[in-house]
Amino acid sequence: MKKNILLIGGSYGIGLEIAKKLTGKHHVYIASRSSEGLSNVGATHIPFDVLADDIGQKNIPEEIHGFVFCPGSINLKPLKMLDLNAFRNDMEINFFALVNVVKSVMERMADGASMVFFSTVAVDTGMSFHTSVSAAKGAVEGFAKALAAEYAPKVRVNVIAPSLVDTPLSERLLNNEKKREQMAQRHPLKRVGSATDIANMALFLLDAENSWITGQVFSIDGGMSALNTNS
Repeated sequence: MKKNILLIGGSYGIGLEIAKKLTGKHHVYIASRSSEGLSNVGATHIPFDVLADDIGQKNIPEEIHGFVFCPGSINLKPLKMLDLNAFRNDMEINFFALVNVVKSVMERMADGASMVFFSTVAVDTGMSFHTSVSAAKGAVEGFAKALAAEYAPKVRVNVIAPSLVDTPLSERLLNNEKKREQMAQRHPLKRVGSATDIANMALFLLDAENSWITGQVFSIDGGMSALNTNS
């Protein structure tokens, strides 16, 4: 039976890759500002600005079996170069927008539904210049675990924490071969992630066959958070 999957964001990067893998098998709804890149995907696009609109007022399914929240930011600067507004902005897009959308869709989540959020490897592994994004994504992880407890056993909630992934969001960090090689060498598997690497994990968590998993944070990071290969 085809299920209803709602992606918040999905017109590029990881969200788009998830949508491509799900369409045909399920009814996929993508709520995002842009429909660019979606012409051949086969998903239903819902115009939506996560910072301004109420998803509950949009034409979304009455029953949702899978939910993925894709919006995020990469704001890597020394603390001395970040004012309080920078922290507020990262919290708005990564955390408060997530909370707002979740509150609007929670009553529509079907029994056995799965929700997938995104964090970053930098929450578990302290990294210079990540104070703002790590704070925001740390909030996502805490929220997800509490939400998973509150809504068990009806709804499963899990988080994917990637390292650097080759998407438009990270383009400035990978815009030449030298940068790409430097970033690759930081990972035990000696490459940066692809959108497919992360999308595959999202599909695993959305699949009802993997329904004994909730409240978890999965590091999909080329081994960065768990392995030290420089010793």
